[in-house]
Amino acid sequence: MEKRFHGWPEQAYEVLLSLGGEPTRETRERVRRDREQYVRRPMIDLLNDLADADPWYEDFAVWRYASTAFWWQNQCAVVRVARNVYIGFRFNLDGLRIGAAWRQADPEQIALFRAAAAADESGRMLEDLVSSLAADGHEILGDVMKRAPRGYPADHRRAALLRHRSLGAACELETDSLRDVEPVYRACERLRPLLGWLAEHTVAAPQAAEVAVSAP
Repeated sequence: MEKRFHGWPEQAYEVLLSLGGEPTRETRERVRRDREQYVRRPMIDLLNDLADADPWYEDFAVWRYASTAFWWQNQCAVVRVARNVYIGFRFNLDGLRIGAAWRQADPEQIALFRAAAAADESGRMLEDLVSSLAADGHEILGDVMKRAPRGYPADHRRAALLRHRSLGAACELETDSLRDVEPVYRACERLRPLLGWLAEHTVAAPQAAEVAVSAP
């Protein structure tokens, strides 16, 4: 199948440069059509190529504009993996940022995450995944509590992970590498084991969710 994505053209960077600072409404309206063609359209092509390479990536969304300057200066998209688990993409003048994320979790999901992170087998697996990504240069992200959560010992061997109320790992791809879908696909596949762990261990069947909420 013929590939759609061939990188972002020079016009994309010209459009984003014109949107620097706090662009006026007039500036936004003047470049709206060019931004759609040169900035947003390549992101759509990229996500379609990912879905063609592997149907696992086919549940995606590419954001449009909003009232704040950020959404004009950054072209964002997501591939949904599970509830509150996704791959995020953000293209701007610095290149393309790709991140695996588990965010905006409710108490049920946080309880499930903590139980799995504390358990021997699943916890070791998560620890290895996060350590491996960090060693590869990924930025490890998340909303982290100052102390271990109630019900878990402060000296738990995975206390650092237990303090997370969200978790993610992100990397940056330089502009020169963005000529086709392959480097993006490889970056996403590198994150896929972490995403698989999060999808498996933070999404419960209804009956399991009731147990998780009541757990310490």
